[in-house]
Amino acid sequence: MKILKDHGLNTDNRTYVIAEVGINHGGDIDIAKKLIDSAARAGVDAVKFQTYLTEKRAPEGNKVIFDILKKCELPFEAFKELQNHTAQYNIDFFSTVFDTESLDYLESINCSLYKVPSFDVVNLKMLEKVSQTGKPVIMSCGMSTLEEIKSAYGILRNGTDKITLLHCVSAYPNKSEDANLASIYTLKENFNCVIGYSCHTNGILAPVYAVAAGAQVIEKHFKIDDNMDCVDAPVSITEAQMKEMIAQIREAEGILGSEQLGIREPEKDIVVFRRISQL
Repeated sequence: MKILKDHGLNTDNRTYVIAEVGINHGGDIDIAKKLIDSAARAGVDAVKFQTYLTEKRAPEGNKVIFDILKKCELPFEAFKELQNHTAQYNIDFFSTVFDTESLDYLESINCSLYKVPSFDVVNLKMLEKVSQTGKPVIMSCGMSTLEEIKSAYGILRNGTDKITLLHCVSAYPNKSEDANLASIYTLKENFNCVIGYSCHTNGILAPVYAVAAGAQVIEKHFKIDDNMDCVDAPVSITEAQMKEMIAQIREAEGILGSEQLGIREPEKDIVVFRRISQL
């Protein structure tokens, strides 16, 4: 079990819960602030956005995707305002970066950590740029082979030892039966870093199971309620669901308990009955 503060994640909890606001604000900074307020009420450890220039992010020739991303694109200066708004809640604010210009801006406002999306696990130049900041990095591992993840991890390690890898299935939405949480064990066996889970199911069961499997970071797309019309609605959970998910995660942490062996507190009155061999 890793101590999360040693890895750049500002929490005393054993599991770091991220509300992935992403682009659910639809390009409206006032809605973005309301999403932050809602996530804070739910008890998250961090809110995460997406910072990008649509012309550099959108698949070439796909006008539908381009138009959606352009509508949801926030100007760079909005992120400073959102960072300040988040600060009142004593939770982390950070963003997924999709291009070097976005990264440079976030560096200028001293963003505390960065997210690398699954799409960029094989984007070696972008990984090098993120690594050079020296900041903590969270990277999703959807669509990636073990060798690809090792290569990306090696590049990031050139600049920082505060790395978190998230198991992820890059499907939107992803069925619970396709969550493939056993991949968490593979990541834990191969990397000496924090391991977590980026969830694209539309429920809260898979993240709780992921914690039981050893995930210490949970990232979940977020909307305020079911009436909210937002881009990632099919993979997002509401404030009420987020609150319930966090409650179940905290309960799971208690059930999982300590890794230490030996005589535990509830066993102290029973020690006298141990049958030590008399030779």
